[in-house]
Amino acid sequence: MNIFDRKMNFDALLKFSHITPSTQQHLKKVYASFALCMFVAAMGAYVHVVTHFLQAGLLSALGSLGLMIWLMTTPHSHETEQKRLGLLAGFAFLTGVGLGPALELCIAINPSILPTAFMGTAMIFTCFTLSALYARRRSYLFLGGVLMSAMSLMLLSSLGNLFFGSIWLFQANLYVGLVVMCGFVLFDTQLIIEKAENGDKDYIWHCVDLFLDFITLFRKLMMILAMNEKDKKKEKK
Repeated sequence: MNIFDRKMNFDALLKFSHITPSTQQHLKKVYASFALCMFVAAMGAYVHVVTHFLQAGLLSALGSLGLMIWLMTTPHSHETEQKRLGLLAGFAFLTGVGLGPALELCIAINPSILPTAFMGTAMIFTCFTLSALYARRRSYLFLGGVLMSAMSLMLLSSLGNLFFGSIWLFQANLYVGLVVMCGFVLFDTQLIIEKAENGDKDYIWHCVDLFLDFITLFRKLMMILAMNEKDKKKEKK
């Protein structure tokens, strides 16, 4: 038998028999909203990096937090859908603006860091998302407690490092944080499926979870690549 004559069945590959059709439609809306968020966030980052019109990182962070709270407190209904999509777009735009300072720093070190970090984040996010979609239902929901505990420890170590100023602890937080965020992609994806199966079809809010996972992954990977590039430049001197 010639193994090269075999054809891949993409239809079978894209079937998720353990997910009901209504939930599959819900996931399509979630990822369509996610794509919108990514586009708007890229616009916000572009505005900051190119025009320097919005340089107040703290204000953009407070603005995005305010819009997220507004979105969270606005009930999900057909009448409020357009309003909530507008709030989602505003939140994504200000989140992109908030990435501006980190993007400028990476550009100053080596502009190639940005496409590398983005492609790496996209690959990581896609692989872990597919793992969650193809896995048995609820198989990764046990990660919730572990991930939240890890986040709490990382927060405490970050606060403690304000006094110690340890580069090693800072780097450890970045690498551990990258692993933790991979776990959150698995957990959040399966949690969205479980919520949808139980009747929660708020695709806009579900999109926020995945969007924050992607942005956090991108930020951490970008900082890791930037640190490695700086270390290489120091070794060459």
